Amino acid sequence: MSRYAHAPVPHVVTISATYGAGGTTVGRTVADRLHLPYLERVVTPRLAHQTARPGTEAVAEDERHERHFQRIVEALAGLPLALGGAAPTPVEDVSTEERVRTDVEASIRNVAETTGGVVLGRAGMAVLADREGVFHARLDGPKARRVRQAMAHEQIDEAEATRRLRETDKARALYVRRFYDRDPRDCTLYHLVLDSTALPLDVCADLIVRGATASWGVAPA
Repeated sequence: MSRYAHAPVPHVVTISATYGAGGTTVGRTVADRLHLPYLERVVTPRLAHQTARPGTEAVAEDERHERHFQRIVEALAGLPLALGGAAPTPVEDVSTEERVRTDVEASIRNVAETTGGVVLGRAGMAVLADREGVFHARLDGPKARRVRQAMAHEQIDEAEATRRLRETDKARALYVRRFYDRDPRDCTLYHLVLDSTALPLDVCADLIVRGATASWGVAPA
């Protein structure tokens, strides 16, 4: 149970991260240090690769983006999107796109309205943009350094890390833009933006914890 579970407003941290920026490592560390539930991202490198297609389709760029977005939605439709939940149950007369957005947002709002938690990805910074008690952080860094960091953390070669970066960054940005008409690189969406290729990941986690607890007016864990 969260050490802040009885606070009037549940405490939430959202973390947006590009590929190779260490989002999963930092997210889990922040959740552990704050004793909060952790909600993992849904647009993973595996899903990004599953939905990627070679850029050889003889169609306009907007149409390629539309097709890519629909592949992302279809891939998400069968996943367990809630914290510890099962795959969503189909609802009649609701499009797959509407159902996926509703299910993902419900998973985030359930955490924000009950226990509090750390939400990685899921466009949490857009879903909870105006909610009290939410601290938004972003992890990023130069592509070359993110590739090297991914190589070290995932034990993969440079070509594979580069491919994963390209596919994953594209899919995550498309998800945020199409569902919320926001650019995830917009620093005004966040309280704290860190270059997690220049700072050790445990330092990034510490800075997020300190920033979040300061914004909540409580002592750091």
